[in-house]
Amino acid sequence: MDFDLSSEQKAIRKHVREFAEREIAPVAAKNDRECKFDWDVAKKIFAQGFLGCPIPERYGGLGQDYISYGLMTEEINRVCSSTRTLFSVQTSLVALTILRWGTEEQKAYYLPKLCNGEIIGCYGLTEPEAGSDAANQQTRAKQNGDHYLLSGQKTWISCGSIATHALVFATIDPALGHKGITCFIVDTKSSGFKAQPIKGKLGLRASDTSSLFLDSVKVPAANVLGDVGGGFKVAMSALDNGRFSVAAGAVGLVQGCIDACTKYAMQRQTFGKPIGEHQQVQAMIADMVADCEAGRLLYLRAAHLKNKDIRNTLETSIAKFFCGEAANRAGHNAVQIFGGYGYSDEYPVERYFRDAKVLNIYEGTREIQRIIIAQDVLGIRYANGKQTGRPTELATVGP
Repeated sequence: MDFDLSSEQKAIRKHVREFAEREIAPVAAKNDRECKFDWDVAKKIFAQGFLGCPIPERYGGLGQDYISYGLMTEEINRVCSSTRTLFSVQTSLVALTILRWGTEEQKAYYLPKLCNGEIIGCYGLTEPEAGSDAANQQTRAKQNGDHYLLSGQKTWISCGSIATHALVFATIDPALGHKGITCFIVDTKSSGFKAQPIKGKLGLRASDTSSLFLDSVKVPAANVLGDVGGGFKVAMSALDNGRFSVAAGAVGLVQGCIDACTKYAMQRQTFGKPIGEHQQVQAMIADMVADCEAGRLLYLRAAHLKNKDIRNTLETSIAKFFCGEAANRAGHNAVQIFGGYGYSDEYPVERYFRDAKVLNIYEGTREIQRIIIAQDVLGIRYANGKQTGRPTELATVGP
């Protein structure tokens, strides 16, 4: 096993960290306070080409590996979880899904525009009655000649109001269960399509979250992504990529907490010495550091498997579960270390604390990740498909 990053990976991490500290960090608190999606920051990200990190160069991307993509995502989330959300949606849920399931015509048209920000995508799977029960899609797709008519509602859709195109999952026949689900690429300017922002969120206040309403939205049959009736596979493969970027982002949040707390702990004094010299504070910082190192190794292991094109549903679920929990622990401890100051937005840890919660809710709740992990170990259902060895053997695979 080689745990060293390549010189190129180190250079990417350094470049993105400097960009994030220069362009994102100074406005993160203001945007969060104003619940504002910052188009100026987004356009700077588009110009850097970051959104195309793992997309092949022939489709307008940077052609980098998943380790580089994970490091990039971590560095962005180190200063702003809301900004990282754009990465998770645009790159992981939309671009990589079209890369895997799209026709050559779809890939040639959509991917370059997704990489440069000309197109903004969103991922329309969740419905009021279909969250963890993703197969329970109520949005209907009725074929009418060379097009489909889509009607239904989606909710908690990140980037829903700013998106120019949406991946919408709908059923052609509810009686078919998950085998009736189909994925469509929908132009959000289509007649009958409406997005309504969701306000008053606990965290990710500077990212857009919306409900989508579709009333007989006309979608060309050529905009079916993957096979008709094969949409559930498309959705689950997209979630594998989304969970990966969430895991990497969660590690970034933990690192952000460490950075803020170590600086503050050596400046703030109580009982005649810096609070960093008190063992209780040291213990909380040590817990953050251990979680950060462990979480980073977990998402890098998943990245290694992705680079080798090896199915990694189990490894990604483990990373997403652990890193999401670690981020919540770090946010809690960071506020505790800052004390009263941690309870105000004068310092970033209050924002980190709020932003952390969603990391064990979306892209599959922590309870869903536990089910995936436990069923694999118990031999009930193998997350990575057919398995020839002991159920626990997959857990030992590393980079």
